[in-house]
Amino acid sequence: MANTYTQLQIQIVFAVKRHEHLIRESLTEELCKYLTGIIQNNGHKVLAINGMPDHLHILIGMRPNQALSELMKDVKASSAKWINEKGCIPGRFEWQEGYGFSYEKSALPQVIAYIMNQKEHHRVKTFREEYQDLLKEFEVSFDEKYLFHLPQ
Repeated sequence: MANTYTQLQIQIVFAVKRHEHLIRESLTEELCKYLTGIIQNNGHKVLAINGMPDHLHILIGMRPNQALSELMKDVKASSAKWINEKGCIPGRFEWQEGYGFSYEKSALPQVIAYIMNQKEHHRVKTFREEYQDLLKEFEVSFDEKYLFHLPQ
């Protein structure tokens, strides 16, 4: 295979330190734009972003070239610094340590069954067919000429 193709969507949830309600509605839109810029500068795509006064939710399409922990360190440090430099809140702004992320848990049984039944599955479909079908199903753009190095 000549290239790496992925489809990683991650929902990230993180909170203001001590769950204080410091993100005013008037700050939310500008903060979301700033966070989007940080994430895009790291090579990822923001699919959805929204916040409450004490926490944020961000759904991203993540590239596999960076660990989620590295991205979150950058997101939280840069945005806290930005908020503090703007003087948007009284006192010092900080994010709570850690973050959570989720995935569609309801899909796990099907994915596990699919993985465990590979022998049977490949009696019907080659790996190349399977791989191309998955890329199409998950709407991942690809150029067929770069998918595989064929034996010579």
